[in-house]
Amino acid sequence: MPAHYTDSDADPAVLDGQRIAIVGYGPLGRAFALNLYDSGLNPVIGVAHPDEEGRAAADGFEPLSIAEAAQLSPFKVLTLPDEQLAERYFAQVAPGLQVDDTLVFTSGYCMAFGFIEPPPFVDAIMIAPRTDGDGLRAAYTGAEAPLSFIAVEQDSSGRAWPHLLALARMGGALRGGALELPARQEAELRLFVQGAVLPALTHVLTNAAELLIREGYPPEAAFISLYTSGELGKLLSTAAASGILAGVRALPTTGQYLFLARSDRFQDTKLARILETSLEEVRGGKVAQEWAAEHANGSPRLAALWGRRAAQTLWRHEEAALALLRLMRGE
Repeated sequence: MPAHYTDSDADPAVLDGQRIAIVGYGPLGRAFALNLYDSGLNPVIGVAHPDEEGRAAADGFEPLSIAEAAQLSPFKVLTLPDEQLAERYFAQVAPGLQVDDTLVFTSGYCMAFGFIEPPPFVDAIMIAPRTDGDGLRAAYTGAEAPLSFIAVEQDSSGRAWPHLLALARMGGALRGGALELPARQEAELRLFVQGAVLPALTHVLTNAAELLIREGYPPEAAFISLYTSGELGKLLSTAAASGILAGVRALPTTGQYLFLARSDRFQDTKLARILETSLEEVRGGKVAQEWAAEHANGSPRLAALWGRRAAQTLWRHEEAALALLRLMRGE
């Protein structure tokens, strides 16, 4: 079992008097900054884009350039999107690094695939919440208790672990507990879910919707039955809290029988091989290099893929179903 940690494992006192530089003030950077501030720390904000300046100022922070913020703290919390981080890091963070500074990665991606190699004289740690900025911020209200993956990738100072745990606690990332996981595995797991599991699930749902509509079921009824009613989401929420079998047991008896009696039909060797290939592409670095080239080229394929998908008639049926639901709920 991986080592696991909660708030009780952290000693916030190890960060007394420290300023914490937040690199990027998007949703995740904002959540970290506000949580750290509410925990009694003094974050300094390095903004990457003009729209972040107004957001930081509205929250009561003085927006600085990334280079300025990074110079004011030995702790640099890197919250920029994966594809933007390396360029900003090398231009505005790396030149000012000093012995025993701490780079705090909020994703394992750049370290895992070689886009950033921390110099040997700094600490490199990872605090990767399994939620978005809103979820991390909600940890402070008690509305959510996000899970996180954490790791010490490099410990130059000898104090990386206590610093990591204190930052994770004060940033809200230990509220639901955290597992120790190497940055490489954190990145691989995230890319595998995004590039294999979610497409497979979406493919099943959209193919089912097309079949039902083709067979004469009202599109609105098809989408409501498949997922827009929230019934599928509730099953997944139950599974997240108590396991998949608990989610199945929450179904009516007929549903339990059909789930168990028909599951073997979907044990497709072709699907298993597709999943294996997808994982191999992630672990071998093909996915990271493909996305790096796409982003560097201005993301033309991403735009084309969105255009092709948005043009499908199926999504007009989905929007009609959502509009009907809003009408029925009086929204």
